[in-house]
Order: sequence, then C-alpha cells, then structure tokens
Amino acid sequence: MVGRFVETLELYGRLSDADREAVAALPGAVRRFEAGEDIVSEGDAPSQCRLLLSGLAFRHKTLRDGRRQIMSFHVPGEICDLEGLLLAMDHSVTALSRADVSFIPHAAMEALLDGHPQVAKALWRTELVENAVAREWMVGMGRRSAYARIAHLFCEMYARLRAIGLVEGARCWFPITQTHLSDALGLSVVHTNRVLQALRGEGLLSFRGGMLTVHDWQGLKAAGEFDASYLHLKADPV
Repeated sequence: MVGRFVETLELYGRLSDADREAVAALPGAVRRFEAGEDIVSEGDAPSQCRLLLSGLAFRHKTLRDGRRQIMSFHVPGEICDLEGLLLAMDHSVTALSRADVSFIPHAAMEALLDGHPQVAKALWRTELVENAVAREWMVGMGRRSAYARIAHLFCEMYARLRAIGLVEGARCWFPITQTHLSDALGLSVVHTNRVLQALRGEGLLSFRGGMLTVHDWQGLKAAGEFDASYLHLKADPV
C-alpha cells in the first residue's frame, strides 16, 4: 500500500534496497475519506502521519465567515501532515475526491527517519519542494493575471501527476470544481468560468467530468508563464 510513497521519495533521492524495505514495512491502518471530508483539521495535534494512498486532497484555511483559501493540493504518495511530527496543525487538509489514507504512528515514522538518513533527506526535500510551490503560488496571486493563474495551476497539477504516472496520453484525473479553483486562486467563480472558457476556446485544454486533457502543452505553459524548475522534477513532463 505504501509503494507509491517509495516512488515519491525516489523522485527526490536515491534509496537503497534496505531503505525501500523499511518504508514498505511501515505500519499503518487505512481509512477511506469521501470528497469534502477533513483528513486532518486545524488545531489537531496528530499522533500519526497521514499518507495519501489514492485520490487527491487540498490544504486550506477557512475564515470565520466561511471564506476559504486553498493553499496547495496533495497527490498520492505524499504525507498530508508531516509538520504534525513537531507542531499542531495550523490549517486543515480535506479530501478533494474519495481518498484512501494510511495512518502511520509518529513513533514508527521517527524510527524510520532516524535509522535511514537517505529516507529522511528525501522526505525533507519533499517539504522543501512544497515550500517552493507555496512561493510560486504567492507570486501568481500577487503578480499574474487570472488567465495566467489558472493556466499555471493546470500546468502544475499536470506535471505533478505525470511525474507519478497518473497521466495517460494527455489526460489526467483532476476533479477540481470552479469553486475550488476560485478558492485556490483568489478569483470569483464568474471570472474563473470566463477564463476556463477562454482556455478551452483557444484549444489549450478541455476539462469535463473531472478529467483534464491538455491539447497544447507548450501553449498552456506559455499561457501560464509556467517553468517547472520549482517542482524539481527529473524532466519536463512532456
């Protein structure tokens, strides 16, 4: 069940056979979450790491009046709450789709990291990349147009899903709604809808039933001012 976790770690560091075996031996009860269900909530002090095995999730904070800011998305093979090893959660993580999550006791994760430094380095790199993603989103929110923001987000998710083998041909499952897009990019739903229509009309992508199809990768990259270097992947997704 944690095979995808090994694959994710190996995107950011070389693991030995012993490292892989140790990761595969991690204990963890698996729980299924439905779309919209919190995987971990703001204020929680977790005693377990939540490893996303399948499905997608998103980080967010919600204001008292119900307004929500989505700060990032999680794909399979990522730990949703690694900071919970040291800190209480200052935000929530919610399932974007039906998701299976493995709950790994902190003691087991700490023993793995103490005994396998290459695993620790790879996991640390995943956190550094997550910080790089946050910086890129900040630039987008502050300086990119709505058109570029939406194109950039689709580029980012397409690249990340392709890196873990979840793109077939030019299609990937990304069941985001216009409300999610608006909450992630600081836009109104009406404006989001107009930009999506423009991207479709220009033949760059199609998005229906949660399936994203990229028809013109180079054109979509140009529209989003997208440079994948901040994701620190081994190669451009196409």
